[in-house]
Amino acid sequence: MTTRTATTHTLSLPGVELVHDVHGPLPTADGRPPIVAIGQPMDATGFRALAARLDDRTVVPYDPRGMGRSVRNDGRTDNDPEVQAGDVHALIEHLGCGPVDLFASSGGAVTALALVAAHPGDVRTLVAHEPPVIAAVPDADAVERARLGYRDAYMERGWGAGMAAFMTMSGWEGEFTDDYFAQPAPDPAAFGMPTEDDGSRNDPLLSDLSLAVLRYRPDVEALTAAPTRIVVAYGRESATTFTGRAAIGTAALLGTEPVEFPSHHGGFIDGEFGWPGEPDAFAARLREVLDAD
Repeated sequence: MTTRTATTHTLSLPGVELVHDVHGPLPTADGRPPIVAIGQPMDATGFRALAARLDDRTVVPYDPRGMGRSVRNDGRTDNDPEVQAGDVHALIEHLGCGPVDLFASSGGAVTALALVAAHPGDVRTLVAHEPPVIAAVPDADAVERARLGYRDAYMERGWGAGMAAFMTMSGWEGEFTDDYFAQPAPDPAAFGMPTEDDGSRNDPLLSDLSLAVLRYRPDVEALTAAPTRIVVAYGRESATTFTGRAAIGTAALLGTEPVEFPSHHGGFIDGEFGWPGEPDAFAARLREVLDAD
């Protein structure tokens, strides 16, 4: 692993100044496609550890529309995977070196599925890591009820209460049963979250602003017809949580086998965000999957 200096660029698109970082040369030195890395609601900062461990590949993470440094000027605050897919398509065209390899995490994996469905020539290999597709799990109605639980906690009592409820929901193993809903409201302080309410209600994770991401239904016909090799991945430690189960269910919709990766939902992250994964092992697994193409 070596430390590379990334260059930062801004792509002006209708409604947004889209900021992305380039770790490595473009065009690439060896002719291999760059790895575009996308998250949601995570921005490019979450991919620093991964980019450092893929130092023989050019890695291009970006800040989604309205997040991080990508300032919106379209007057909207909602997060739509099909709009974001259009942004990523424009970014890939701007890079001028497609089809790219694409590593996509969480809501970014939903954007990636929308991208491949709409622009199948953009991506050579997609690794979609734990897309939170509610429709892909058998207990979809109960997942929606659990989602409303953390949304309501946020709207009624603020960020700390909402995040504590979200962490309880995201860490629950297996289907959401009566035992889950019988639990008392979690104490934000027990999760290290603030108990005071700062009055804000625009968090993209806890509000309804990203509801279109969770309610996205993959276009199975378009995805299975695409030339893109689609690998749906889940974390070893999160396989029985909602996002792990959603990944396994999404793979089943596409008629493919899900692929296990090390660690959890954020397994590629180091300790800088307080929930370290296993970035060395994760990067090695990602390299193995991409090189298998």
